[in-house]
Order: sequence, then C-alpha cells, then structure tokens
Amino acid sequence: MKIAVLPGDGIGTEIVAEAAKVLECLRRDGLPIETETAPIGGAGYDAAGQPLPESTLVIAQRADAVVLGAVGGPKYESLPRHLRPEQGLLSIRKALGLFANLRPALLYPELAASSSLKPEVVSGLDIMIVRELTGDIYFGTPRGRRVNPAGDAEGFDTMLYSEPEIRRIAHFGFEVARKRRRRLCSVDKANVLDTSILWREVVGSVARDYADVELSHMYVDNAAMQLVRNPKQFDVIVTGNMFGDILSDEASMLAGSIGMLPSASLDANNKGLYEHCRPRQSESAGDDPVAGDDVPIYLRPCRRLRSNRDCGAQGSCTRQAHRRHRSARRAGQRHARDGQRSRGGAVIAADDQSRAHGTIEDESHMRNGK
Repeated sequence: MKIAVLPGDGIGTEIVAEAAKVLECLRRDGLPIETETAPIGGAGYDAAGQPLPESTLVIAQRADAVVLGAVGGPKYESLPRHLRPEQGLLSIRKALGLFANLRPALLYPELAASSSLKPEVVSGLDIMIVRELTGDIYFGTPRGRRVNPAGDAEGFDTMLYSEPEIRRIAHFGFEVARKRRRRLCSVDKANVLDTSILWREVVGSVARDYADVELSHMYVDNAAMQLVRNPKQFDVIVTGNMFGDILSDEASMLAGSIGMLPSASLDANNKGLYEHCRPRQSESAGDDPVAGDDVPIYLRPCRRLRSNRDCGAQGSCTRQAHRRHRSARRAGQRHARDGQRSRGGAVIAADDQSRAHGTIEDESHMRNGK
C-alpha cells in the first residue's frame, strides 16, 4: 500500500508528523505500507513556485491514499489568487477526481463542555455531512473580474452543476445513509437558484432506488439555523460544494472545534485523501478553541492535576485549558449517568421536537422517493 504524505503548512506539519508515527507502527506490525512525502500549499510554493507542484501530483496519483495536513498561513496572503496555498488543495481534489467529501460531526461525552451549545442540545451528536467537492461555484466558469459600462469594478463566478455530477453524489449520500440510521436530508436553495432546482429534481429521482432510506429536503439557510437549534434531528446531510463548505464548518463547532474533526475525500473507486481540517491561522486566531495559545488543549497532558485521569488531555496545558478539561470530563460523566435532560425540566426527544416545529422539512417531505 502506497501512501502519499503531504504535510502542508503550520500546524498541518505537526499533525501529519503524528499520523506518520501511526503509519510507522502499522508498518512494523506487518502492514505493507510505503510512504512518500511531498510539499503542497505554501510549502509547495516555497519549493517549486506552485501550491501543487507537478512532482507532488505525480506522487499522489500513484498512491493508494493521501494524508494531507492543513495549508496556508499569513506569509502567503499577499500572493496572487492562483498561487495561494488553498489553490493547491482545490487543484489536487479536482485532479484526483475526489468528488465526495465526508465530514463527520461527532461529539465525545468528555468534550461536551467544549461545544458552544448547551450539553443537552449536543450530547450524543453524530452527524455525517456528504459534500460534493469538484463542482459548483468553486470550479464553474466563466469567472473573473471586469469593469462594467458604468466604470465600476465587478467580480463574477458561475454556479454550475450537471445532472451526472448531482446523481453520483446523491447515490453516494444514500449509500452512506444506508450504513447509518437511514435518513438523508438534501440541502439546497431551490426557492432561488436554478442550480438547486435541478439538484432537488435529481436527488428525488435517485431516491427511487433507495426505498429503505427516508429523504427530506431543506433550504440551506434553514439548515444552518437548525444545526444550531436542534442538530440531533440530522443523520446524513448531502449538499453541494459551497453549502457543504459552510455547513460542515458550522457543524464542526458543535463538537468544540474544527481542528478536532477529520475529512475524507473519495473518488469513484474509494481512493481517499484524508485531511486534517483547519482554517488558516489569520482566520481562526481568537475564534477557534484550538487556535493560537489554546492549541495544547487537545494535544498535551495536563500536569496541573495530580492524576491524568482527572483531565481529558495528555501533557501540560494552560490553567484555562485545564478548567475546560475538568468541566468537560464532569459534564460527560453527568450526562452518562442521567441521560439527556432539559434544564427547564421539560423533556422532549429531539425527533419529537423537530416534528412539532416542522424543522426537518421546511418545504416538502419525501419518503421512499415519493
């Protein structure tokens, strides 16, 4: 098994270094693993003047899987758009045909206090977002800059989906739902966008092949609200590239931090690129619970307590981080004992709550593709 290791930039290099240790352990245990390392993102620009050097793409193409760290950093923000580190990420997705992106949002009981929502809202959270990854406005043409007849500068992009693109990601989403709780919510903006009207029609057509999966539709603005209001009403969400980009980052914060969640991008043969999800430092500092000085929260043991059993982390951490560790652990223990409960005393199951308010289906509901 050949694995391409692309460390990326910044914290990406640290995370991938730890992943490489795991791969080495597996190799020593007898798993036939060969690894080859190559630069991408800012490191690719530094090495070859391109965010995705040709040599890196060749290594990725002949590998069975790719392990990728985060890319980007403040030093590259002044580069032209086509040389920015993020273009390396977009380019490798397109070049490898990685059309299906899996973004789970799973909350471990010990980290319930790290979420910005109440523990009773997010406790037990287990969502899978299936994002179409190689189409939509990120890759549509024409795009560019121009000056309009009035002399004003304009920027324009094209949101574009073909029926085959929608059909294959819909099939992928239904197959994922079959392996879980057999509920699929398709997210679009069919009340405004022609692209989304086609999306909804095609997903509904594909649903006829999956009579055992319950399909619902939701507008993206409502989906964003419902992820915060009642996230456990969702099982699997399938959506387009731009909507999936936004919703998956929102869902990651339900579990405490985008830096805690993985991302797998797959092609038609299930060849995968496995990412460490993390925004650029300039975007995340001060906003992400694992950004800047708080990075050690989940990466180092806490020596402020007499026993590591009292803290959910491994290594030394700040006093503020330590308090969160202890609170998270206690919250997890409390909810394990008592189960889900409401602070106001009223106990309403998540699914009952969504049905009472009509949340999971804001326009129409389809069961068994009808």
